[in-house]
Amino acid sequence: MSDATSFNNLDLNRIPDGLRVGGADSTPLLGVHEGIGNFPGTWTGRGFNLIWRPHFQTSDHFLQLNLTSETIDFASIGGPVPNRGLGEPDIAIYAIRYLQQIHDANFPPPGGGGGLHVEPGFWLSVPGTTESLNVPSLVRAASIPHGTTILAQGMSTNQLPPVIPPASTTPFSIASGALNGFPESNISVASEFRSAPLPEGVTQELVDNPNVLLNDANTEVAGQGFEIVEAVQIQVSVNGVTTGGQAALGGIGNIPFLAPNADVANVTATFWLERVKNPSGASFLQLQYSQTVLLNFNGLSWPHVTVGTLVKSV
Repeated sequence: MSDATSFNNLDLNRIPDGLRVGGADSTPLLGVHEGIGNFPGTWTGRGFNLIWRPHFQTSDHFLQLNLTSETIDFASIGGPVPNRGLGEPDIAIYAIRYLQQIHDANFPPPGGGGGLHVEPGFWLSVPGTTESLNVPSLVRAASIPHGTTILAQGMSTNQLPPVIPPASTTPFSIASGALNGFPESNISVASEFRSAPLPEGVTQELVDNPNVLLNDANTEVAGQGFEIVEAVQIQVSVNGVTTGGQAALGGIGNIPFLAPNADVANVTATFWLERVKNPSGASFLQLQYSQTVLLNFNGLSWPHVTVGTLVKSV
């Protein structure tokens, strides 16, 4: 286990007592609307946020680091959404609305002003059609108050154990793709262009690869006698594809201000929906995710990486 576990947001107290002793549920995760049918309810947890952002008149960049607390509320809209066909039969879409709220864990509400992110949106389960080579797809339609809307599409697959690869945080050239590191990435070197004071529990390993927090959470769960017995990977992006290789045709919309200042150029997100059991067979659902948004400015693509581990409480 990495030293990122010094971050106490990995504390197993995030798992409510009622879920520790609840009954087992054998319903296959992937069998319910490609996995998202398990989303409705309230999920709470902790995570980490890293963003390279512009810094007006002082430096072209600033590295912001936050340990986070998070809630996502999901709710089914109550019935199928009909999409009418002209040259092919109508389809019915299963839709879930959601509200994601992320705060700085060091400045939680109501006393703190640590609001970092608010995102209303929809998850859609779309049946296979001619356009997707008859393969079902998933869609995340998100709206962010910076003036950006995202339509990220993709698919879900069974994956056990969950495989959580590294997430890069190094900026790179828009033209060539060559990596372009900056001294702010080295937390052992003081910089006025990085969050200060450094949040307790943020390590070099975490800055280099925020996904270590997700893997460490699972290692901690295993060390307490819990076991991930089922896992579904849901991967969406604005350039998502279906299993047949057909482009899913996502997209991004930005207000004019963003184009010359911090253009949202790409979004990729992977979610791992996991059923976790204790030694007695009781189970609960865990949702982990890693999202990378690329912000383009000053000739470079700058990663904005957000990760979280959440547990479904109600």
